[in-house]
Amino acid sequence: MRAAVDRVGIDSQGRSTKVQIRRVRKGDLAKARDVIEQTFTDFLERQLGTRPRQPFGGAQYVHHRWLMEPWGCFVAEEDQSKIVGAALAVTWGAVGLLGPVAVLTNYQNQKIGQQLILAVEEFFEENKVALQGVVTYPTSPKHLFLYSKFGYRPKGLVAITSRLLDRRDGRTSTPRPAKGGLTVRRFSSLEETKKKAALARFHKITSTVCRGLDLAKEVEIVDGLALGDTLLFERGRDLLGFAVYHTPGVSEAPAGALYVKFLALDPQHKRAENLEQSLAAVEEVAAEAGVQRVIIPVYTRYWAAYSTLIKWGYQVDFTMVRMQRGKQEDYEDPTHLVLDDWR
Repeated sequence: MRAAVDRVGIDSQGRSTKVQIRRVRKGDLAKARDVIEQTFTDFLERQLGTRPRQPFGGAQYVHHRWLMEPWGCFVAEEDQSKIVGAALAVTWGAVGLLGPVAVLTNYQNQKIGQQLILAVEEFFEENKVALQGVVTYPTSPKHLFLYSKFGYRPKGLVAITSRLLDRRDGRTSTPRPAKGGLTVRRFSSLEETKKKAALARFHKITSTVCRGLDLAKEVEIVDGLALGDTLLFERGRDLLGFAVYHTPGVSEAPAGALYVKFLALDPQHKRAENLEQSLAAVEEVAAEAGVQRVIIPVYTRYWAAYSTLIKWGYQVDFTMVRMQRGKQEDYEDPTHLVLDDWR
């Protein structure tokens, strides 16, 4: 794919310039990361009045997402020499997730962001994605307008919540152990043949939550790159649910925190106490990892999950808004116990 868009104006040398959209190559990764971080640092400075040292608290997005979905990652390149924009996209089965999308401040308002999104949309079409989603800032008219031009509609708030773990005798500990006969296993500890079986069991749960939703690639990249792990919550022979999490490093976890990317309980086991026991297990893993807090995003249309999380002691740090387009816009069941992040 190689779409081109003329840039308005000329460069510092007085030469006309042209920006081309192409897929990310391995040599682009560091530059694409710099573009994303610089763009969002500028944006947050305008929003907050102060310039953050790190726009994502140390979380990283480019390298592992490119390894997971190389055909869904694009850059905007000026005169085949300077990367001025980037857009990442991944597919969770029939669900396509767009973002982050970033264009350097001095290159904005020239339709470069739109060209990047068009490239991603073609990627989604190639993969027959049924539902597309993006998460953005609810207080940014510019972002809302940009995505709405492509048919994305605001659906509901995403609350980014966190909870500090107690410190006792200088050690991090969780205040409430998991109970109720819940057995917790790590995906990384399974034999390869059992990993395949576990992925099939995860898919059975996610397909019940949303037809076609499949986290297999997400689980495998976390496992393959040791970004964190995936927990299996079991009781007897039943798989109650699973949770994909990242720990600090080259991952989406900010410094000093365990970050839950996705957690879902089988709708057949959607009782609040099962989610509470799963949260206790996650916190125990966080304590073992030596981090100070747990970060869990929750889509507020999953109201039962949100209510349970707040009851368990998690506080909302900030909110985003989920925008969607596609055939399954109303798939959400407010009673489903799902904690997921489409950022």
